[in-house]
Amino acid sequence: MSVNGSSTLRSIAVELPGATRVFEKLGIDYCCRGNRRLRDVCLGADLPVDEVLESLEHADESAAENPDDLKNWNNESLADLIAHVVTRHHAFVREQLDRLEPLLVKVVAIHGDRHHELALIHHLFESLRYGLLDHLDKEESVLFPYVVRLEAGGSGEHTVSHPSFTTVEAPLEKMIREHDEVVGQLREIREISNHYLLPRDACLSYRELYEGLAALEEDLHRHVFLENYILFPRALKLELTQPSRGTDLEDLPC
Repeated sequence: MSVNGSSTLRSIAVELPGATRVFEKLGIDYCCRGNRRLRDVCLGADLPVDEVLESLEHADESAAENPDDLKNWNNESLADLIAHVVTRHHAFVREQLDRLEPLLVKVVAIHGDRHHELALIHHLFESLRYGLLDHLDKEESVLFPYVVRLEAGGSGEHTVSHPSFTTVEAPLEKMIREHDEVVGQLREIREISNHYLLPRDACLSYRELYEGLAALEEDLHRHVFLENYILFPRALKLELTQPSRGTDLEDLPC
């Protein structure tokens, strides 16, 4: 792919998976606002376009060691992409949420009287945690099985009950709205914490908390990008090629 200033963030990240690391380092939102052109983003963030393009040319060389991070998932089956999302990203989210919850309670108890922002971070995290776990459950129990079955041509190997929709478009739009909300909550936590800047009296638990929140945010960006710009558009396009029939989606109110 030839990357230039007119390329969209979405197209760059799809064709050059390692580019997501460059965008993360520069603080560029590619997961929810990926339809913007690189030149416009750089102009708004006061970033030299030529330097960013140069970094993108070598993006894959400095990407993570995991080969899956360098895959162009447009070239893989939806079943394989879903398996990757569930085993890599969903599992990581659940692991981090379980680990960070008691850690956050501990840090608030120790430092909350001197760092009042921690109480607000705790409140936002609780809302994030509740909504995100519900979101993952809906994807895994209803949406993803339907997409896998759709790709298999309606073979009946995967079943979900109680038909509710005639198209997957409405549930996908709901998932995207929830993605926007989650990314926004994490962005707010980052801003409240001054971009996870540790205070001078921070203990080891404080450090682990901020590192964990930063890791959760970065992984969610990649996670959301894969769903918003690869999985969901391909699922919708696939459904349009299938014979018209009711779907088996439940518990995904519009």
